[in-house]
Formats: sequence, C-alpha cells, structure tokens
Amino acid sequence: MKLQLTFAPEKLLPPIEHEHKLFLAGSCFTESIGERLAALKFDVMQNPNGIIYDPLSVTNSIISYIDRRQYAVSDLAEVNGLWHSWQHHGSFSAPSAEDVLKKVNDSQIKAHIFLQQAHWCFITLGSAFSYQLIESGDSVANCHKVPASKFTKRLLTIEEIKSSLDTCIHRLFHFNPRLRIIFTVSPVRYIRDGLIENNLSKARLIEVVQHLVSKFEGIHYFAAYEIVNDVLRDYRFFKEDLVHPSPQAIDYIFEEFSAAAFSDGAKALTSEIARLNSALQHRVLHPGTAAHQLFIEKIKSDIISLEHRFPNLDFTREKQNLSA
Repeated sequence: MKLQLTFAPEKLLPPIEHEHKLFLAGSCFTESIGERLAALKFDVMQNPNGIIYDPLSVTNSIISYIDRRQYAVSDLAEVNGLWHSWQHHGSFSAPSAEDVLKKVNDSQIKAHIFLQQAHWCFITLGSAFSYQLIESGDSVANCHKVPASKFTKRLLTIEEIKSSLDTCIHRLFHFNPRLRIIFTVSPVRYIRDGLIENNLSKARLIEVVQHLVSKFEGIHYFAAYEIVNDVLRDYRFFKEDLVHPSPQAIDYIFEEFSAAAFSDGAKALTSEIARLNSALQHRVLHPGTAAHQLFIEKIKSDIISLEHRFPNLDFTREKQNLSA
C-alpha cells in the first residue's frame, strides 16, 4: 500500500561545492536553510537586511547591495524612542539613529563584497503581499509594529512581481556574471493574510518563478513548498502554530536539497562535518575524567585532519570551545 507521494527534486548542475560562496536572502525559511549550511561549514552570508518576505523588498535589498547604497537619517523613522529602517528587520533598530546607520551601512558594504564574489544566490519568497507607507508611497520590508493605519497592504500582481524580479536578475548577472540563482517559495503559511489569500499569494510566486526559470539560464527552482505540502503533508511536520515547518520537516527538506544540489565531494565532506558536530554536541556526564579527555583529543584530531585536507574550512569557534 502506498501511503505517501514520492518526489525527487531536480538535480542541480553544476552542483554546489564547499569552495563556493553562498548568498541567501528572503523569508524566515532562508534562515533555517542558511543555519544548516553554515553548520556544515559552507561559506554563507544570509539576509544582510534581516528577514524579508515580499518580492519588492527582496529585489530592492539585493539591488541596494549591488549599488553599495549607504543609508542616511532621512531613510529612518523614529517610533516610541527607537529608530528603524523601513527596509530592515527590527534587529537593526536602536535608540540612536547613528547606531542604526552604522549597523545598516556596515551590512551593506559586506553584502556588496560578498555578493560580487558569490557563486550562488538563494532567494526565498514568502508572500506576494506588500506594504506601502501611505505618507510616501514607498514599499517597506518591515512595519516595526507601527499602527496599520499608516500603511496600505495589497497583493502584488503577477506582472509587478515578474518585472521586479526580472530587473533584479539582470542586475545580478551584470554585477556577477558567474552567479547562479536558486529560487524557493517558503512553505510557511501566512494565515494572518487568510488561508485563501495565502494560497493565492503562493500561487503567484510559484507562477512567476517558473516563468523566470524558463526564461533565464543559470536559474533553478528548489521545490521546498511542494515537499512540505505534497510529500510531508501532515500537521505532525509543523510547529505548534500549525504554519511553520517543524525542525524535523526542515531537516527532511535540507536532506532533499543536499541530495539534489551538492557534489559527491560536498556530500562526503558534509557527512564528516555532521559527525563532528554530533560529537561536539555530545552531553558529557563526567567532565574531567580520563575518558572525557580522550574524547576531546579525538575531536581535536578530527578537526586537525579536516583543516589539513580542506584549508578553507574554519573551525576557530569549535577549537575555542574545546579549549575553554
């Protein structure tokens, strides 16, 4: 009896290697994948603006990195004693405008440099709903809990999304000709928009991404949305809020992504690093014993071996923790 649909994501050619630089931008799902890539020692930069959801915000942020845009006080807003950037996550906010600008502009410069050197750009689209400030008409990536009366909310048209992403892709390929782009649509359901509205939003994103994949060379689609909704398809794979995929679901998606996207060499190396990470997370019952010291020395030896064979890997944090 068949109890589950099977689905194998399309193989990525050329595949991802550990030597590649991976740039990620988009929704909270981006963070889940980026954290796993970083834990496996891929060279990753994720969300220089913080988490962002809609296509206009994603494309505006990426183009700002290309242009090496520097923000000014006029780009910020002061609300209840905190200064915010409308294009950035609340983690950039601060009581001082100068502090916000330093964090924002430092991130812009780092993103410009990394994106110019990157081999892969992952773009995760979360929602086709966009928010605009009524006062200026500008699109915002984050409302910073400002009253809803200050914004208009609307569902972007397919043509608007196409135009925005098309422009972004042309700019990316001109800025970094070797870059390849992987699109995903976040499997997170935004029920605050309404269930029907969420499905309409996701449908528009998927349609536009498929259009872009067929139009451009060097663009790929990884079907994270379909894996969650058509393969896993069960609330036991969601968190208690019933909209965010559980850690188990994210692990399954990442396994599928690894199988489809990594080279054989990268797969072998990630297996080694995963075993090392598991050992590093081992809970020690009797620290300071001879057995524990032997365990620590074995981990250090494994790290030295990996560093010798793969000089680009950075285990500084792990070695510091072992020496603490």
